[in-house]
Amino acid sequence: MMRPYTDLFLDFDDTLYDTYGNAVIALRETFEHLRLGRYFASPEEFYDEYWRANIDLWGQYSRGEISRDELIVERFRRPLSKGAGLTPTAAYCIEVSDCFLEYCSSKPGLVDGARELMDYLRGKNYRMHLCSNGFHEIQYKKLRACGLEGYFDHVILSEDAGYNKPAREFFDYALRVTGAGREKTVMIGDNYNTDILGAKNAGIATAYFNRYPEYRAPGAVDFEFFSLSELMRWL
Repeated sequence: MMRPYTDLFLDFDDTLYDTYGNAVIALRETFEHLRLGRYFASPEEFYDEYWRANIDLWGQYSRGEISRDELIVERFRRPLSKGAGLTPTAAYCIEVSDCFLEYCSSKPGLVDGARELMDYLRGKNYRMHLCSNGFHEIQYKKLRACGLEGYFDHVILSEDAGYNKPAREFFDYALRVTGAGREKTVMIGDNYNTDILGAKNAGIATAYFNRYPEYRAPGAVDFEFFSLSELMRWL
């Protein structure tokens, strides 16, 4: 059955780009390059603290509670402060962050089926627009690294919109820039709070990529899928 959509708003991180998998590699490279093993009993001690901080801080950032600069410093200050004999300054946290982002943004890893999905959607003549809270220069580097840059009609980033997903203003900005019709657009993403609730509140249809099938969507969505191949069968 043909879906009534002409425009697709696609989240990038962990929907198409394997952000978590690429970051795991980049975090290890950063730990080794900066010889952080001098301060930690094991690498896992640092990694675990980083992920706890990162998840918490990105949630705060998406809600507009902290700035980009605060996120960048704090997500490394928290784990580094656990290192024996290490008192991380803001300048040192930024140095570590720069190293990590340089490694991270060069990684090409995609979520399974992402390229096949993009080829399929392009063949169906959908207009495709990337919608992301990620940082401007990093997202473009990642797009080039993974080879998906040429698939999108528009790249909509929160730094350009002036609002983060899930704010309705982000989606209104995306509709305005792309010229997409609200009733002809579907938001596709893996984050229920930022992608799905945000789009629903803006009157946009939703397709929820549930990466953890043991947990069902906590609220109504137009389509819930567990692999990108399922999305291809729906669109």
